[in-house]
Amino acid sequence: MSLINWNEFEHIHVIKKLKHILSSWWNIDVVFTDERGELKGFDNSKNIFHNPAIGYLIEKESGKTNLGELVSKALDDLRTTNNKYSLRKWEMTGFDVGVFPIMIENDCVGTVVGIGYFKDEQVVQRLPEVRERLAAFGVPSDFIEKLVVRMKYLDDQERQHFCELCELVAQEVVTLHLEITRRDDRIRELNNELGKRFKYDSMIGKSKPMQEMYSLLDKIKGSDTTVLIQGENGTGKELIAKSIHYHSSRKDKAFIAQNFTAINDNLLEAELFGAIRGAYTGSVKDRKGLFETADKGTLFLDEVGDISPSMQVKLLRVIQEGTFMPVGSTETKKVDVRILAATNKNLKEMIEQGTFREDLFYRLNIINIRVPPLRERKEDIPYLVDFFLKKTSEQKHAGGVAKVLTSRALEKLYDYAWPGNVRELQNEIERVYVLSGTETKITAESLSPKILESAETNKVQGARIHGRLKDAIQELEREMIREGLRRTGWNKSKLAKELGISRANLIDKVQQFGLDKRKIAR
Repeated sequence: MSLINWNEFEHIHVIKKLKHILSSWWNIDVVFTDERGELKGFDNSKNIFHNPAIGYLIEKESGKTNLGELVSKALDDLRTTNNKYSLRKWEMTGFDVGVFPIMIENDCVGTVVGIGYFKDEQVVQRLPEVRERLAAFGVPSDFIEKLVVRMKYLDDQERQHFCELCELVAQEVVTLHLEITRRDDRIRELNNELGKRFKYDSMIGKSKPMQEMYSLLDKIKGSDTTVLIQGENGTGKELIAKSIHYHSSRKDKAFIAQNFTAINDNLLEAELFGAIRGAYTGSVKDRKGLFETADKGTLFLDEVGDISPSMQVKLLRVIQEGTFMPVGSTETKKVDVRILAATNKNLKEMIEQGTFREDLFYRLNIINIRVPPLRERKEDIPYLVDFFLKKTSEQKHAGGVAKVLTSRALEKLYDYAWPGNVRELQNEIERVYVLSGTETKITAESLSPKILESAETNKVQGARIHGRLKDAIQELEREMIREGLRRTGWNKSKLAKELGISRANLIDKVQQFGLDKRKIAR
């Protein structure tokens, strides 16, 4: 079994959120230890404790050792009693702690330790003892007073809620550890799958959606038919169009691209079909249009969903008959052009709304290629990152320094939704490469604020800070399932296994939380 990277888990949003709930409700701080009781993921320069006295205690070597002995004894007791957790007094401080084992494959790999509360009602009687013991340890008096003022007695119900939240922290560590392990295993597996391609021309990715697209591109190599490429902005639709052209029998002829966005009909008609001298003001000679220029080659019509209804009629004619009439001319010209079209719009919805011709749609949609957005193939992110880092390093202004992203930075990239898709990722990698200067390791702190902020809001959101514990846990459960469904491509069997519940239970919860597939896919 691979070892837990405690430093990475300390930054996971769900764990941070649960720890925040514990501190907000009961002024309790949380730390992690390994199975021997050794403190893990602790850096007093970075960790911010709700109670600074606790940070002062465990920063000292004697405090770490004493806490480690307490945790070891608690784990020994749990092995003999078969209890799920241990609530006990920390004799060195006079207050109580809770020790919650982290179990992976029936082995204890560490603990979650909740520190700073009383489990009996004799708070007043115990406070002088706490002051005395902390002072003897050298804790500053202002730290001591802040601690004792905040220290709370947890009644039976509160203790139950406290234990449930600490167990959730432990479960989240397990889930995230297994997820990262599976991710690493999958990456190694993909690297060993020689039958699967890492790239197809300029397209990169080993994910299932990309493999399916590669297979479809292979099948149409010998074809000369019209293709409609549908996908969001930034997914690489023009790369696919170029790949289709340069694998076709027309590869030695022209590849011409035209984007229909923000071009009025008069300009577009002349651009596509050409114009004769004197057809419009400033027209001093005959002008070839793109259809004529692309004769015997390929014409790529990008953002075809943006053309007006009147232009749709003219486009339909040239696709059907291969003939067109230049602006100002009365003579028809004939061309042999292969049409590739692309759009980021839902043309079927536009047909229903009356803004796109149904007959044109069927002429364009003979072969349909759907380009998956980056959020549906996040397992390709490491390959794309490596490619863009290398590409940037090869640029003259970059100095040719080889760089890598830290695992935490890569985690943040996984958490982000990438509305701009691969193009946005490429821009982000170029940005952090340049801003990292001479550093060879690019850290998460170098990433754009929108990516860091998204990791705090769009990943698993965790529980609400206010309100009933039941509501908070339900909210956490809902968001974990929602994010898991997106991540696994709606594979309920896979997600149920990851979450440690039955598929039937997961289906019930999906219905209970109203996680409609069409809605969360947006």
